Amino acid sequence: MLYKMKSTEIFKNTIKAYLDRRANDDELFAASYAKANKQLDDCIIYILNTVKKSGCNGFADDEIYSMAVHYYDEDNIEVGKNIDYKVVVNHTVELTEEEKQQARKDAIERLHNEEYAKMKQQRGSKKATVTNQPTLFNFD
Repeated sequence: MLYKMKSTEIFKNTIKAYLDRRANDDELFAASYAKANKQLDDCIIYILNTVKKSGCNGFADDEIYSMAVHYYDEDNIEVGKNIDYKVVVNHTVELTEEEKQQARKDAIERLHNEEYAKMKQQRGSKKATVTNQPTLFNFD
């Protein structure tokens, strides 16, 4: 069985990783990032509401990261309501060797089943097209 992380968790982890790196490299931002009244979940809600208000469906990574930084930099920011959402993250997934072997096995089985279904369908259609044609030996 393959382990699948929810897109919301991947999104949160991606934002958190960016903010952690930024705080490590930027002392001014590190102070904003450490504010006691700021929470990652509220940051995510702020980003989602900002995206929703924009009416756009796609954003560059830097645009989303800028929203996250803005949330931490501003003290009086309206987060908005928690909303139900699905986020698509451009993320490279690293599979373990076991997961790779299972995926390969599943793909081979799926291909086998598809080819078998095609052969069965072709065999059925050949039977339906057989007609009784007279041969040279059937003429009376």
